[in-house]
Order: sequence, then structure tokens, then C-alpha cells
Amino acid sequence: MSRVVESIAPARMGSGFRWLMTSSWVSNLGDGIAIAAGPLLVASQTDDPLLVAAASLLQYLPWLLFGLYAGVLADRLDRRRLVILGNLSRAVVLSVLAATIVADAVNVAVVLVAMFLLGTAETLVDTTTSTLLPMVVESDDLGVANARLMFGSLTLNRLAGPPIGAALFALGIGWPAVTQAVTVALSALLVAKMALTHVPSPTAHAPVRADIVDGLRWLWGHPPVRTLTLTVVTFNVTYGAAWSVLVLYATEQLGMGEIGFGLLTTVGALGGVLGTAIYGWLERGIGLANIMRAGLIIETGTHLSLALTRTPAVALPVFFVFGIHEAAWGTTAITIRQRAVPAEFQGRVGSVYMTGVFGGLVIGSALGGLIASIWGITGPFWFAFVGSALILVVIWRQLGHIAHADG
Repeated sequence: MSRVVESIAPARMGSGFRWLMTSSWVSNLGDGIAIAAGPLLVASQTDDPLLVAAASLLQYLPWLLFGLYAGVLADRLDRRRLVILGNLSRAVVLSVLAATIVADAVNVAVVLVAMFLLGTAETLVDTTTSTLLPMVVESDDLGVANARLMFGSLTLNRLAGPPIGAALFALGIGWPAVTQAVTVALSALLVAKMALTHVPSPTAHAPVRADIVDGLRWLWGHPPVRTLTLTVVTFNVTYGAAWSVLVLYATEQLGMGEIGFGLLTTVGALGGVLGTAIYGWLERGIGLANIMRAGLIIETGTHLSLALTRTPAVALPVFFVFGIHEAAWGTTAITIRQRAVPAEFQGRVGSVYMTGVFGGLVIGSALGGLIASIWGITGPFWFAFVGSALILVVIWRQLGHIAHADG
């Protein structure tokens, strides 16, 4: 067992990383349960398509409303305590939701309010958690450390969590909320055991707006991080456009049905697991710049391949390879940002980055629906291919500079 632990979280990374990793994995299991159980709970209360769609929107809306403010809090306050309080707040909301279900007092309004509150707390927790890793791990180990965190996200959030959530919902509609409450509370306790080594010096508190502006100014004045952020935002627009109609693509274009849609996403997650497993080798063997270049070529080629094919036997390997890229590229992007950004700006710059990520997805999803309604299901994939190719040509020479942003 000790060899397994050493291979996953080497002793050189310290006990702080092990506590953080375990906390992240436990939290991801709870979030994965919610991926399946959340929509099922909403559907049990209403069949109104607008309300069902609103449930999904309310989980992402807090990023756009409060993301930048969460970054300021992460840079001003004790980061470990913020994560603990955020997760305990989620546990309270889930416990209240479970109580309304048990008391037969639940309705769609209660569920929607709960989802908004959970999304708000998660915005604070995710923003702040990303600042903790550079405080417990040395810069050279950030790539492997981020890969380990992403491994937990893929295996527990995307693979194990949803079927567990669906099974718990079948046992009783309150069980998923109870189980997730336990996981986020346990996650808070695990973070409480962390010992932080690289704690940023406290600074005088300026007005919140001034702090946000300072974060934006730092990002815009750092060309590699600025280019990285713009790349992620623009590629998320193209990705969001294509993936917004993925369920229709699977059922209509590929003829795979609802089960086939689940199979596509599962295969992609399995590719991501492989991507995290080999990330250390990729970083050492081919370097960050080549990971980024190869990954963006793969993403652009994925959109083209899916636009052209009607065959599941072609689409499934494409999704597997895309999953490898998604995990490796995502790990590289966050590692580069963490290495480049000073400790006192980690929260604000990270929140600008994540707000852009979600903003890109929202814009892309809206465009994807519009394009599909005019040009058909493959239209968003053609849009994604052309847009990604153009962006890639523009930024190609800058990718090497992005990869060495900390230099």
C-alpha cells in the first residue's frame, strides 16, 4: 500500500499535498453524484423545459456574478479557512435540501434556490482551492500534482459519481443530497489537516473594485498569461458550440441513442484518465509547449472528424484521443498559470481566468444552438473546426512563450 501511495503522491510533495488531493477526490465524488442526481431531482419536481434548463444555468451563473469577487477574497483572507467554510456551507445547504425532501416540503423553487447557493459556494471553493496547491507543492512538481487532482476529477466526478448518484436517487430522492453533504463536509475536514508552507504576505486591503482591477491589470500586463487566457476563452467558445449539441449529434448523426451518448462521454473520460497517468512522462519527454501545440491540433482535428463522420467506430476513438488531450492540456494550462502568477495574485488572476472559461462556454453554447437550428447538427462542429484552426494559426508562435511564462 505504501508503494501505491508513494507512486500517486510522492513523499517529496509533502503531507499537505496528500491532504489536499484526498480532499479534492472526496469532493469530486460528491460533485459527480450531483451530476446525475441533480437533473433527476429537478425532473421529479417539474417537466417545464425552461425550469429544467434554469437548473443547469443556476449552477454556472455564480461564476459570472461572483467569480471575480471570489478571487479577491482568496487573495485577502486565509485560503484554507475559506475552503473549509465554503465546503461546510455546501454541506448545510445540502442538509437543508435533504430535510425538505424527507419532510415532503420540497418543490422546484426550493431545488433551484439550493442549486444557486451550491453554485455560489462552489465558485468560492474552486477559486480558492486552486491557490492552495502552489502553497504546498514546489514549482517543479506542480504539473504532476495538477495531473493527480485531475485524475480524481475524471475518475470520481465523471466516471464513478454519476452512476452512484443515479443509483442513490433510485433508492430514495433524498439519499444523493445526504451523501453529497457527507462528502463535502469530509472534504472540509481533510483540508483542515493541511499545513501550508508558502503563505503569501498579507497586504493592505484596497476597495474590492480596485483589487479586481489590479488583478486584471496584472494579467493583461503579462503577455504569456494574457495569451494563455485568451486562448482558453476563444477555444472554449468553439468547444462550447460543438459540445452544446453533443447529445443530438450522438442520437441523430451517429444513431447511437441515449446510451451511446453516455458511451461517448465515458470513452472521453477514460482517455482523460490515461492523459493524467502519463502526464509526468509527457512533461519531461516532449515539454509544455509541444503538449499545447499537439493538443490544440488534436482539438481542431476532433471537430473536423466529428463533422465528417456518421460512424460510431470512428467517433469513439476520436473521443478517446480528445480525452487524453483535454486532460493533458488542462493540466498544462493551470500549471503554467500557477507557476507564473505571484502568490498574492493567484486568486484574482485565477478568477479572471475561470470567469473567462465559463463565459466562453456560455457564448459557445448559445452560438451552437443557433448554428444547429440553421445549418443542422454538424453545423456547430464545422464552426468549431474553422474557428479553432484560425485561432491556432494566430497563436502558434506564441505557444512557446506561454509554456515558459514563469521565466
